[in-house]
Amino acid sequence: MWTLPEVRWAAVAVALFAAGGLCQLAGAPPWLWWTLYLTCYAAGGWEPGLAGLRALREPRLDVDLLMVAAAIGAAAIGQVFDGALLIVIFATSGALEAVATKRTEDSVRSLLDLAPTTASRLTEEGGEETVPTERLAIGDVILVRPGERVGADGRVLDGAGEVDQATITGEPLPVTKQAGDEVFAGTLNGSGALRVRVERDPADSVIARIVAMVEEASRTKAPTQLFIEKVEQRYSIGMVIATVALFALPLMFGADLEPTLLRAMTFMIVASPCAVVLATMPPLLSAIANAGRHGVLIKSAVVMERLGQVDAVALDKTGTLTEGAPQVADIRPAAGLSADEVLALAAAAEHPSEHPLGRAVTDAARERGLDVARAENFASTPGLGVTATVGGAEITVGSPDRLPHGPGVPDTADLRAQGRTTVLVTRDGEPIGVLGITDRLRPDAAATVASLTALTGSAPVLVTGDNARAAAHVAGQVGITDVRAGLLPQDKVGLVRQLQDTGSKVLVVGDGVNDAPALAAAHSGIAMGRAGSDLALETADAVVVRDELAAIPAAVALSRQARRLIVQNLVIAGAFITGLVIWDLTGDLPLPLGVAGHEGSTVIVGLNGLRLLREKAWLQARAGRG
Repeated sequence: MWTLPEVRWAAVAVALFAAGGLCQLAGAPPWLWWTLYLTCYAAGGWEPGLAGLRALREPRLDVDLLMVAAAIGAAAIGQVFDGALLIVIFATSGALEAVATKRTEDSVRSLLDLAPTTASRLTEEGGEETVPTERLAIGDVILVRPGERVGADGRVLDGAGEVDQATITGEPLPVTKQAGDEVFAGTLNGSGALRVRVERDPADSVIARIVAMVEEASRTKAPTQLFIEKVEQRYSIGMVIATVALFALPLMFGADLEPTLLRAMTFMIVASPCAVVLATMPPLLSAIANAGRHGVLIKSAVVMERLGQVDAVALDKTGTLTEGAPQVADIRPAAGLSADEVLALAAAAEHPSEHPLGRAVTDAARERGLDVARAENFASTPGLGVTATVGGAEITVGSPDRLPHGPGVPDTADLRAQGRTTVLVTRDGEPIGVLGITDRLRPDAAATVASLTALTGSAPVLVTGDNARAAAHVAGQVGITDVRAGLLPQDKVGLVRQLQDTGSKVLVVGDGVNDAPALAAAHSGIAMGRAGSDLALETADAVVVRDELAAIPAAVALSRQARRLIVQNLVIAGAFITGLVIWDLTGDLPLPLGVAGHEGSTVIVGLNGLRLLREKAWLQARAGRG
């Protein structure tokens, strides 16, 4: 806190004011306590005064300059104590605002402290060397021992461990990591050693991107804030004119100088829109920081404000409602064979393949612990499947519609009705079984659809390039009735614009790749992406670092909380300004009390906005209380 110049200057001003007050009460010579009070003016007022003079060159009227002018005016008519009190309260208020802002920044920048400064890099000779993490390059292999933090984003080559990645994804429990799984810089390896291949430059790690994007968001201004600042300039000019009139007109009718000037200065102070200006950004920036701590990257304050306005949602299917990773769900062997035998032969033939369906088959065999024979004469024919020699027999794996087969093929009508992809396995031209492959639904998909429906008042629309049968099956599982299937990227854009033409503010959720045009066209776009791909970060307004659908309604609910706090702040600021102005114009409002009321409202508004920094705010958003 003491590193902030606003805090240090405020402390000096308070000390000088206290010393001047004690000297005045003790009957010290006037020149002494006047000197202390004027030095208090300099300590607490030089910075806002200088900033206000610089703003005049733009030209822009800064309310800080008006506060300093009012204090100088008080001293000019002998009310040096009241002016010094104004400076002290004003400086203290500024110090509190600076502390609150720093808390917002620190809550995000502290994530960088989680990333280790060094990592154990394995050499080509089989040795090990300790290097600074910033020197790691893509392709390097690092060793992460139990109790160590991961030095860079990468993928596990071998080993297994329980990794605590709550700092990135918000998951409360450690996650098991093994070969093929992704790990993030700054996450904590609890048990088991991991060999990790670096897949992203340390400067581009997810944790670094979270910090960079939140800092960038902090430099943006929401439409409400821009509107308030535009109105503020005109309001401030009108306030100065009203202050001059409040001073000059009574004098023209014979009023006394000192009380007239005090009333005019008090009016200028209490009518200043400081609290109104501060009403918008603290809630939005706090919400951005809180979402960033939980792995949701919000690009700007504009995005955070707009998320709470959405009233229609379009969800992609593959990679959004589903995990985007095919898996074998059914095995239908021909008579005389077991499911494991069919799967083992299919996995042997598919082992050299890079096709996603081929990987699903080999993964299923590995999960069952099957012995997979070595394949020879591997060949792949697009649209047909793969062929290989396994144990002297020709094994073919491919689409039943394109492969020759006999009457022994198991019935697949029910698999097709469920939207599953069917794969026929043959041996020397004879069918030996059928595999049913599906894209697994995310476990929180149905709950997310229900939450989004409750938040927006309308059920989401499912948009996909997949066939209507597969889309309808997924939609039925999650509770969506409006299904748009077989859409190309340009068709998705057309649908978004069609919804927008009806007056809806559309949120599109996709994987950030083939959904990029729709993400860009929507009122708001959120990309799913465990790795936070470059395309997703470039196109979408927000990115969910981990493929966790539940974070989407939470982000919308958090935005709505921020919007409610903005309204609360505007009401608080307006009530204080109105009440104090009426008191000053119709009664006898003491200058110190006016200052306390004005600065107190500013502090209240600022602290109210920072409520969204608390963990409780995110938990409430996750519970759907938006």
